[in-house]
Amino acid sequence: MAAENSEFQWQAEDGWHIDVRGLGPPRPMLRILALLQTVATGEVTVHHDREPIYLYPELAELGWSHEIIPGDDGEVRLRLWPY
Repeated sequence: MAAENSEFQWQAEDGWHIDVRGLGPPRPMLRILALLQTVATGEVTVHHDREPIYLYPELAELGWSHEIIPGDDGEVRLRLWPY
């Protein structure tokens, strides 16, 4: 099943993007993990309003690496990629 473009997730030239800003826990993590299950390769950019520290062990378990990259003011932006 392929991920679908929506208001909260979309595909761009640099890969998939997902915007989970404004969502209360655990919805950001659940949406990110659901997207990763549909994206086998490539990069995913997460637009978040806080650092998702509880997401990192889940990413490692699924075989995804992460790094914080520059984003807009008040945004924590992560780049995810499979290893």
